[in-house]
Amino acid sequence: MRIEQEIQTLKAERDAVILAHNYQPGEIQDIADFTGDSLELAREATHIRARVVVFCGVHFMAETAAILNPDKTVLLPAADAGCPMADMITGEQLRAMKARHPDARVLCYVNSTAEVKAESDCCVTSANAVAVARSFPPQQPLLFVPDRHLGSYTAEQTGHDLILWPGFCPTHARLTEAHIATARAAYPGAPVLVHPECPKPVRDAADAVLSTGGMCQWVKERAEPVFLIGTETGILHRLRRENPDKTFIPLLEQAVCPYMKKTSVEHVLRSLRDLQTVITVPEPIAQRARRAIDAMLAIH
Repeated sequence: MRIEQEIQTLKAERDAVILAHNYQPGEIQDIADFTGDSLELAREATHIRARVVVFCGVHFMAETAAILNPDKTVLLPAADAGCPMADMITGEQLRAMKARHPDARVLCYVNSTAEVKAESDCCVTSANAVAVARSFPPQQPLLFVPDRHLGSYTAEQTGHDLILWPGFCPTHARLTEAHIATARAAYPGAPVLVHPECPKPVRDAADAVLSTGGMCQWVKERAEPVFLIGTETGILHRLRRENPDKTFIPLLEQAVCPYMKKTSVEHVLRSLRDLQTVITVPEPIAQRARRAIDAMLAIH
């Protein structure tokens, strides 16, 4: 426990708080002050009192925390923890898309860079994309970037004719309906929960389509003893910790995001000790990106 104790000591000295995404390694979730999905983390980031925020996740998440906390020091322990989906669209590409659809508003998945958020009207997460889309009139043209799978799910649930950017999450794209069929055969009667970043055939074959935070809430309210989980495997740690009497089986053991797994307790210790790596967002971009994030947080 020596390294964990060092982290706790440094955290007190630095007046720091540790936030972790549900996909982080179990040992990171165990030392975090708060663990959640993107929406839960965004909301948590709006009322942080600590002077230092150690964000255990990927770069766009730390950027969001920095945008929401311009007076705090926001640290990303694994400096090279990026997001392939976020890299699938740039601000320049979004500006070109907007020029082709001048009457459209832009819904931007929070899994995107600050520059892309700054070009958007409202951010969304997997937990609230449907609610955000429903807040716009049905006749309002909407661009949805960058995840085409979450976008198509949102269109299905709302009836909005969304104009989708062809981005995707490589980890969720690995899941297939064959994985569900195999899991159902092995565990008859067990509900299948999948993330809306999954392709449509996977979503259609599941019992529920939920964000990771939604999955955590859903299983608490169910009596079934076994659940089949279709998302990045990091969520299994939280599910098992919060529901020790239930069994959680991944649809695919290999559904692992290598970037989410870059953070180690050694990284967190070094981050607190050396105050590295500091994540900042240029003020003009941060101001515009914050408007899109605030617009999302205002919708319930």
